[in-house]
Amino acid sequence: MMENDKKKDMTEQQKNETGKETESLLERSKREKWEEKKRRRQERKNSGKGKSKLPIVLVGSVVILFAVILVSFFYKRYSPSNKMMPLSKYFQLKDNEVALMVHDTRLEDTGFIEDGQIYIPYEVVQKYINKRFYFDSSENILSYATAYEVIRSEVGSDTYQVNKSKAKEDYTIVKSQGEKAYIALDFVKKHSNVEYHLYKNPNRIMIESGWGNTYSYYKVKKSTKLRYKAGIKCDVLENLEESDVLRVVQDGSEELESYAKVMTKDGVTGYVLKKHLSDLYEETMTNDYKEEEYPHITKDKTITMAWHQVTNMSANGGLLNTISAAKGLNVISPTWFSISSNKGEITSLASENYVQQAHNNGLEVWALCNDFEAKKGTIDLATVLGNTTNRDKLVNSLVASAIEYNLDGINIDFEYITEKTANAYLEFLRELSVKCRVNGIVLSVDSYVPSSYTTHYDREEQGKIVDYVIVMAYDEHYAGSEESGSVASVGYVQDAVDQITKMVDPSQVIVGIPFYTRLWKENKQDGATKLSSSALGMSQAEDTVKRNGATAKWDETTAQNYVEFEADNSVYKMWMEDEKSIEAKLKVIFAERDNGKIAGISCWKLGLEKDSIWNLLQKYTN
Repeated sequence: MMENDKKKDMTEQQKNETGKETESLLERSKREKWEEKKRRRQERKNSGKGKSKLPIVLVGSVVILFAVILVSFFYKRYSPSNKMMPLSKYFQLKDNEVALMVHDTRLEDTGFIEDGQIYIPYEVVQKYINKRFYFDSSENILSYATAYEVIRSEVGSDTYQVNKSKAKEDYTIVKSQGEKAYIALDFVKKHSNVEYHLYKNPNRIMIESGWGNTYSYYKVKKSTKLRYKAGIKCDVLENLEESDVLRVVQDGSEELESYAKVMTKDGVTGYVLKKHLSDLYEETMTNDYKEEEYPHITKDKTITMAWHQVTNMSANGGLLNTISAAKGLNVISPTWFSISSNKGEITSLASENYVQQAHNNGLEVWALCNDFEAKKGTIDLATVLGNTTNRDKLVNSLVASAIEYNLDGINIDFEYITEKTANAYLEFLRELSVKCRVNGIVLSVDSYVPSSYTTHYDREEQGKIVDYVIVMAYDEHYAGSEESGSVASVGYVQDAVDQITKMVDPSQVIVGIPFYTRLWKENKQDGATKLSSSALGMSQAEDTVKRNGATAKWDETTAQNYVEFEADNSVYKMWMEDEKSIEAKLKVIFAERDNGKIAGISCWKLGLEKDSIWNLLQKYTN
């Protein structure tokens, strides 16, 4: 039994071992299968990764490339340009040319450097620096008149004449290129209130002559760029540093919101972002230069002057009769001289006896010279006044006559000056004033009431040159007018006084008033009105009213008696000059004003007034 039990136990043991082996095989098989599955899954996974790697890399690369392109695009589009524009390209100058900057403006004209001297166009000198330089292109002579000297130099010369003496510079004073004259800037500076600075590479000059003018400025707050145009992509002209001062360019161009148009101290104009600039501020240009003044020969009395129309020598004989009732008259101006040729010659009706009689009656004689032949086409004022030789002839003839006949003054009545001849006319006045001043001769000039179409007469300059400016406050309506009207309404006289005293010191202003009126005739023909007129003296006008049974009525607007009547199928109109209208004018002329008292009056013309007018004039002038 024990043996059987032993066998049984061995059998059980074998079974267990066999079961364990079987179980072990199963587990191993399962494990192997699981591991195989795991391996295959891993392989599949790895295999899947391998298949998707290339597309992912490509997509990533595309994204990165797109991002780079996008960043590059926006950088190029919105980042500021640092590209510098060479100043040689900006100024575009040739050879020895010099760019010209005046105040805040670059001029289209250029100058040049030759033999170490800077030369600038005559026109630039006249317009921007000193209008008292005058160039005669017919004789190639530069002239400049001071109070007592006439300075002249010929093209290509280093010498110049001062009255009758000579002086010399170490450079050529005037050069010409084609039809243009160029003046040495140092010679201009010698006689002008001007400062300049030359910058090089390329050559450019900053010219300052606007003394008394106010300009606007910025200061740079932080380093920035001056650009050719307004925009961060525009080329850079200069790199600006903190505290650099920039002048605002005031050329009438539209103001930009973000950019300011400015000029640097070395004359480069461009645009700067306003955010890099300080607040705008202003400065007035000043320096210590004292401009030479023209001394004036003026009287310590109120001038009561009248023109005496003399058309022939025999008319001089009627002087005493003409002035017999002229109470208070202290200056008489006979119309003696007239330009007669392009060479500057004059016709003269001067009379030594006339002057002696006038002086004996307490009158000064300021003889008149006119340019009326210009209206006829007999003379050309550009030739008479523009040519140096002809101008000298005219000046010398007038002064010689004044000395010969013991005249107290010369009265210039040039009424046909155009814009073309204006500069020559002013030079004539300057040169005439020199000789009058030296010889103690009063120089007066007749001038139209200031208007937009007579600005070329330059009354302000006239006032600096001559002793008296006589504003002719009449001919408001004249023979050629298109409508009837007053010769000198009170408003017209008021405007004349107001305008002229803004330009000329009142102590040098004489106001011309009329002793005449106009009788206007309006005649209707074929539906249109034909207009004509005739000038009448005061007594003639009154006789006309009486003869036609008309009645004059006071017109408050013109401060004149107005009359209208019909005769000969026509309508006649007249704004009369009489005691009442003249007094209204005198009240305006001699009214108190802040800038001083008017020097006096002058009347056109002797013989047209009523005797009673002189009592009225004496009341206001003595």
